[in-house]
Amino acid sequence: MEKQSEMQAGEKAHPAERLDSEGSGKCQGDDSRGSGKQRDDAVWRQLAQAALDARKMAYVPYSRYAVGAALLTEQGGIYQGGNIENASYGATNCAERTAIFKAVSEGERRFSAIAIAGGMEGAEPVDYAYPCGICRQVMQEFAGEDFVVIVVKSDSDYRVHGLRELLPYGFGGDSIR
Repeated sequence: MEKQSEMQAGEKAHPAERLDSEGSGKCQGDDSRGSGKQRDDAVWRQLAQAALDARKMAYVPYSRYAVGAALLTEQGGIYQGGNIENASYGATNCAERTAIFKAVSEGERRFSAIAIAGGMEGAEPVDYAYPCGICRQVMQEFAGEDFVVIVVKSDSDYRVHGLRELLPYGFGGDSIR
């Protein structure tokens, strides 16, 4: 991978960049077995790093809690997003939704994974940042059965979960058709 860290929040990485990372990450608490998706440490590490990089572009003047997300399309593209706060707190947008909405606004509809990293602005994450309920619902809208959620402390310390594990009885389009 060249320099994905120079990307702006919500920007898409070239699909070929997804496989350039080498090495195997130490995946803490890997729950990908239940998601039906084979774990690919090189891809997970790159996605984790892209989420960490996206944190740098978060707009967080109120909470100072910066979150970055990196969304992997089924074709291998990566969309990054940072959380964007607003003085009217209800208008704040989470990093996960920023990445998903950016991708959807550019015609993408099929995703395979998202990595999320969060912590106090200017500091490395000290805990895993899990998606809120609204973000889980938005993921449900576009996720297939094998969609993976990766919560990140570093590019070598992350946990992998299937979305169904985090949202076991999700409400989706099939519920209203």
